[in-house]
This record gives sequence, structure tokens and C-alpha cells, in this order.
Amino acid sequence: MMNLAHRGASEYAPENTLAAFYKGLEMGASGLETDLRLSRDGIVFLLHDERLERTTNGTGRASEYTWKELQELDAGSWFAAAYAGERLVSLETFLHFFARKPIHLALEMKEEGLEEDTLRLLAKYGISNRVTITSFQQGILRMVRRLDSAVRIGFLVKQYTEEILAELKEISAQQICLTAETITKDGVNRLKAAGLEVRAWRVRDEALMHHCLECGVDGMTINFPDKLTEALRRVL
Repeated sequence: MMNLAHRGASEYAPENTLAAFYKGLEMGASGLETDLRLSRDGIVFLLHDERLERTTNGTGRASEYTWKELQELDAGSWFAAAYAGERLVSLETFLHFFARKPIHLALEMKEEGLEEDTLRLLAKYGISNRVTITSFQQGILRMVRRLDSAVRIGFLVKQYTEEILAELKEISAQQICLTAETITKDGVNRLKAAGLEVRAWRVRDEALMHHCLECGVDGMTINFPDKLTEALRRVL
């Protein structure tokens, strides 16, 4: 079971910061999930939103700033004073700290244009076999597959359709990521029979977490990895 700390342990620390990632691992996560964007000068870095206001003291579109400018922002104070001074993290820094650990990394590509640099960094750190690249955009996944025939890819969707399953087969995807509230035991069994891993996302509370466990998912992207760690310990 993949217990992936969603943007780190984002219920307990500011998302997509080193503090959140380390806390996720301390809480028993078997992997980390994060989001990839591109700075104005072409640096791949970790941020969920297109804009800066929600999770930093910056304003405007992140893509309008150089990486040097983005590094000067405070990415922790919005969450709690104790995290004042936390910084945005580049993908290279993220891999420097976590690629050598025996964990899985889930990288969601939020925009086009960063596929080649991301794959280059994964190869540099020798972690391509322990990464799943995901996106809501089929075009991004197609580009990733054109560039790398072996890296694991997964499609983020709210609900699956026959057309989506055909698309996943065409690009040799390994994983489908569904919103927790749409997951059913029959659906999971069908997707697994089609050769796909099933990962739940938007696991908003413990009730949904237990529902996904009962349905037999292969993993979850979760804000509170400690609670999933405990639930898995009781099951085992």
C-alpha cells in the first residue's frame, strides 16, 4: 500500500516545503507526492497553485518570476508562525534530499514544458524506477511517454470512462488516480483486472480513508499519513 504524503504531511506543515516532506516521512509515509511547475528562467520547482498568494507572501503568477526571485519568498508563515522562513523547493533540491531514501515519489506535472528537464533530473539521481509521473493533462503524459518508454506514469481523473482506459492502454500507463469519493470496490477490481494500479486522491477525512482501504486501492495521496500508517498497522 502506497502511503503518499500529499505535498508532504500538509495537514501538519506548510505544503510542498522540506518541513512538510520530512514530517510526512516521520509519520510513516512510504512516499512523497508533490507538484511541478516552471519558473520564468526554466527551473522546475514545487508548487501546487498557478499563483503565489495562497501559500507564499508573493503575488501573481509563479511563472512570471525567476527562480532567484521565487527563492526569496516565505512559504511557511501563511500556515503558522513556527514555519516562518520556509522556502520554495526546486525539484533538484527535493531529489537531493529524498532520492536516496527507500521511498516512492509521485510527481504531478501541472503544466507543459517541464517534461524533458524533469526526466533528465530523475536520470541524474537514478530514481526513475521509483517515481510515478502524473498529470490531469493527457498531452503531458503523452510527451513523457515519448521521451521515456519506461518511466511509470499515472492519469489523474475524477472518474474513469472507457475512453480514458483506452488512452491509458495506448500510452502504457501503470496507474490511474481517482477521487476518493468516486471509488468503489467493483471499480477497483475492474481497473486492477485491466492491469492498472489504483491510487485515491482527495482523501478528505478518515471515513473516506477507511472506505478506500475497504475497496482495496493500491495507495492513497493523503494529507495525514500518520492516520493511514496507524490504520495499516491495525490491518496488518
